[in-house]
Amino acid sequence: MQAVKMYTTGVCPYCIRAKQFLKSKGVEQIEEIRIDTDAGARNHMMEVTGRRTVPQIFIGTTHVGGHDDLVALDARGGLQPLLGAA
Repeated sequence: MQAVKMYTTGVCPYCIRAKQFLKSKGVEQIEEIRIDTDAGARNHMMEVTGRRTVPQIFIGTTHVGGHDDLVALDARGGLQPLLGAA
């Protein structure tokens, strides 16, 4: 399974939902990067994604986007192949 990385904050409800959604799809481990406690991580997230909001989700090297993007990817049938890509 591809590595999953998620930029989050401690109080973001969409971050919590995204983590729950990914776990329901079989993801056992999520590397969580808290941007509310690390200004450098926030700046890096904005540089690589062009976005300011959380969550920002990466599966492998692919930037999926936020929670709604994740759910839309799954609805199109693209999430499981991306998770399983090696």
